[in-house]
Amino acid sequence: MTRASDWLDGYLKAWETKAAEDVRAIFTDDAEYWYRPNDEEPVRGIDAIIEAWMEPEPGVPVPDLAVLIEDGSLGIIKGTVDYPGHETYTNLWEVWFAPDGRAARFVEWYMTPRSPAS
Repeated sequence: MTRASDWLDGYLKAWETKAAEDVRAIFTDDAEYWYRPNDEEPVRGIDAIIEAWMEPEPGVPVPDLAVLIEDGSLGIIKGTVDYPGHETYTNLWEVWFAPDGRAARFVEWYMTPRSPAS
């Protein structure tokens, strides 16, 4: 396993359980969570991240995600997340690691499918 794949496994577990201890296991106390790279401000700090994760989702997510590249401080994860009956998102995630392997900064880049031309 690699740092990024270990982190992704932890993320998927935390996403499924929504347990505060699982979220704390993957984000530092002062982590920044950017839902979009162009947001004015991130969700900042572990307590705010946990609170944001408790918001309802549009359904049960079906992720198909994998590590694309990584180095000592950055992991890039790509794939899709399907919310059956709602939407499928194409994702590229930046995971900036703290020395302990948790994310100090997380940035989501996601897209929805293009609508067919009329």
